Amino acid sequence: MSKLSAFFKFLTPTEWIIWGLSTAATIACFFAFGNTQYHYLAGALIGFAALVLVSKGNPVGQGLVIVFAVFYGIISYSFGYYGEMITYIGMSAPIAVAALVSWLRHPFDGKKSEVKVNTLSGKEWGIFAALSVAVTVAFYFILRVLGTSNLEVSTASVLTSFAAAYLTARRSRFYAVGYAVNDVVLIALWAMASADEIMYLPMVVCFVAFLALDLYGFVNWSRMYKKQRSIEQAKGGEACGAPAPDGDGM
Repeated sequence: MSKLSAFFKFLTPTEWIIWGLSTAATIACFFAFGNTQYHYLAGALIGFAALVLVSKGNPVGQGLVIVFAVFYGIISYSFGYYGEMITYIGMSAPIAVAALVSWLRHPFDGKKSEVKVNTLSGKEWGIFAALSVAVTVAFYFILRVLGTSNLEVSTASVLTSFAAAYLTARRSRFYAVGYAVNDVVLIALWAMASADEIMYLPMVVCFVAFLALDLYGFVNWSRMYKKQRSIEQAKGGEACGAPAPDGDGM
């Protein structure tokens, strides 16, 4: 079986449909409004590929997330969304690198194409909450000084972006919930940008598609979690056969 044939079988019909519709809608919107900023389109298409693969727990998706972060940072800078630029290039991209390393270090059952789903302890959830608050407050004042457009919404984007990136690096299935909330914030952010410049409308369509992909990602990672725990239990799992949080580092 060729690698191309294996890839087509790797994705389910549902995943192909979501990916195909997202791509078609974004391309149609891009050309319908005569947009000539092709890096917008390239960024969106890379993002779709990344999220489809991330929803499968495939580390290649994390590599594409790094590339998307750079494209998105450039797009954000063009409209004065400095919070988005700083967040994605200065925070999301580096965390995505850490996530890629973590995913490669923790394959499930030796399969490089699927990461082992992790569960966070109560203590780590507390640390996560404290870090989220600290990052959000710090960025609010930084973005205010920079004169960021739509400051409040941009700050909310920082919070949700950090939460999603952290949970992705920690291999938690709740990463998708963080990104889904972030998608809603970004839909609002780019809708406001589109009111000033219609060429930004494809970004709204892009993040609507991202929302669908992230919601699917949560559903699929929940399935992965149950499947992996079932396999571990069948093999004896943890001591006494009871699944436990990984409790490991990145």
